[in-house]
Amino acid sequence: MRTSIHRSRRLGALVAVAAMATGLLAGCAKDSDGGSSQAGGGDGGGKGKITLTVGTFGVFGYKQAGLYDEYMKLHKNISIKENVTTRTDVYWPKVLTRLQAGSGTDDIQAIEVGNITEAVQTQGDKFVDLGKDVDKSQWLGWKNAQATTKDGKLIGLGTDIGPMAICYRKDLFQKAGLPTDRTKLAEQWKGDWNKYVDVGKQYMKKAPAGTKFVDSAASVYNAALGGGKERYYDKDDNVIWDKSSGVKDAWNAAMAVATSDMSAKLKQFDPTWDQGYAKGTFATVACPAWMIGYIEQKSGDSGKGKWDVAAAPTAANWGGSFLGVPTASKHQKEAIELAKWLTAPEQQAKVFAKQASFPSTPSAYAGLKPATDTTAYFSNAPITQIFADSATTIPVQYFGTKDQPINTAITDVGILQVEQKGKTPAQGWDAATKEIKDVLGQ
Repeated sequence: MRTSIHRSRRLGALVAVAAMATGLLAGCAKDSDGGSSQAGGGDGGGKGKITLTVGTFGVFGYKQAGLYDEYMKLHKNISIKENVTTRTDVYWPKVLTRLQAGSGTDDIQAIEVGNITEAVQTQGDKFVDLGKDVDKSQWLGWKNAQATTKDGKLIGLGTDIGPMAICYRKDLFQKAGLPTDRTKLAEQWKGDWNKYVDVGKQYMKKAPAGTKFVDSAASVYNAALGGGKERYYDKDDNVIWDKSSGVKDAWNAAMAVATSDMSAKLKQFDPTWDQGYAKGTFATVACPAWMIGYIEQKSGDSGKGKWDVAAAPTAANWGGSFLGVPTASKHQKEAIELAKWLTAPEQQAKVFAKQASFPSTPSAYAGLKPATDTTAYFSNAPITQIFADSATTIPVQYFGTKDQPINTAITDVGILQVEQKGKTPAQGWDAATKEIKDVLGQ
């Protein structure tokens, strides 16, 4: 799994994992939060070699999948050094500072999806136009759109994405008297997250002692929002969070959960959430592809064969990143070639096999092979097909410059007020509104 998970939780408070986690740090200085690692060992170069630095957050999987070593064997004149920061909220501000200064950046900088709009709108001139050097049709159209400036400049090549599914405990469903077949369940909630909530109501009628239907209302909100046509901004960058149909639908679905008895009321990525997996205290969770590895890790051996995967009510995306080449790079030509190679379908497939980070390159889907242990863990569910079907039908969404903090205000202030503090939905919305106005300086 990709660090996207943590990415997502760190992103806003929901933003980081896949095996799950995210964060990054740039070039010249050592990150106080994460540190750096030298791919392949050695002194970072050697006589006559060019050292390329790659700034990432969390676990992108390139080193773990052996891609840096492979590239250096193919290019004897190149040495690769990866600078890793654990937290996105530490990484990105430092990257912005270095971009604006025109120095100190890595040769390649990873960009989280929650930061891509800010990068496109305010830092576009600080990145190389990669669209001139690649066949853009390799990537999903909506993925390219997120990294494209108004004048057509592509500042980032897509890495992973977070197509949505529903991961569920079929043993708990059986005890609750519900269908356990993934196809039948997907049909029950197809097309509407409110239908998913209805299944939750059925589950709670005969829920096994000590269990709830879903981990949290925020989980439902993020999943539903990821499939909406509108988020917090329109395509002209006007703030529409309080009028967005996507926000309204996601909020209503989340409130149906928060005001019922079906939520375990856990804050995602907190230790209690991890414990919930281990103890089997909730039966379902909205799971982007990068969460597969996280579930396997946190549920442990006791969860093997009990988890299954079904299609989500709507195609949705949660998470993902890009690789960009700053104009400040002293080795632009070489950095562009490395960025192209790391994000090519063949390499994305290798990272998927290592940690389930789902590619943004459709041509890789037919040959994707999840680890045998992972397939067995999730009851031999056709994981690749489920996520691929979602990935190719996800609606194009526009992310605004304050997308992250607005999302955090709604999930970590508004929804939590209702779910954990017993406030009414109206009071929760008011609390989120106040926080968002502060964020927007209104």
